[in-house]
Amino acid sequence: MAYTDEQIHKLNQQFKGIPPEEIISWAIQSAEKPLVTTNFRPYEVAILHAVTDVSPHIPVVWCDTGYNTPNTYKHAEELIARLHLNVKLYVPKQTSSHRDAIMGIPGIDDPRHQLFTEQVKLEPFRRAMEEHKPDVWFTNLRQGQTALRDSLDILSLSRDGVLKVSPFYHYNDSQLDAYLKDRNLPNEHKYFDPTKVLENRECGLHT
Repeated sequence: MAYTDEQIHKLNQQFKGIPPEEIISWAIQSAEKPLVTTNFRPYEVAILHAVTDVSPHIPVVWCDTGYNTPNTYKHAEELIARLHLNVKLYVPKQTSSHRDAIMGIPGIDDPRHQLFTEQVKLEPFRRAMEEHKPDVWFTNLRQGQTALRDSLDILSLSRDGVLKVSPFYHYNDSQLDAYLKDRNLPNEHKYFDPTKVLENRECGLHT
C-alpha cells in the first residue's frame, strides 16, 4: 500500500508512545515483502529481536563491509544462532584484502572515499534491495543520531517509495539499555564503520 506524506504524518502522531511490538505488528500486517536490515552495530539486537518476535522468518539483510571487528562478527554469530535469524548476506564484489592493497581505507577528505563507500556499502545495499524488492523496511534509526535522522520519524519513505519503519525512533540509549536488560539481550560496542569518521555522519543509505 502506498502512503501519502499526510497519511504518514498522521500515523507518526498516532504511533508516538506506542510499544515497538505494536508498530511492528501493524507494519507486518500491511506488508507483502517486508525485510529488516542490520549491520550488528550497537543496539541492533533490539530491532532484530522485536521484528523476529513478530515475524520469525522475515529476511534479515546484512551488508557486511568486510571491515567489522572480531567482536562484531562474534556478536553477529551469537545473535544469528540465538534469534534464528533468516540472514541474507551481501558483501562487496572486491575482497577487503584486495582493496587494502590498492587504496586502503581512504580518509573522509580523500577523493577516493566516495568510491570506497560505494564499493563496501552502497552497492551491496542496492543489490540487496533490488533482489528483495521490499515494500516495508525495518530499521533501527533513532532521533538524535544525525541531522538527517532528526528530520525523519517512526515512519518515513525511502527514495524508492519503500515504507521505512523505525519502531525505536524515540528511544534514547538508556531506554534501549532497559529494553535489552529486561529481555536479557547482549549488546556490542566495539563496532567499526570504515565509511564514517564521526559517529554522527551519514553513510548514504538513508539519504
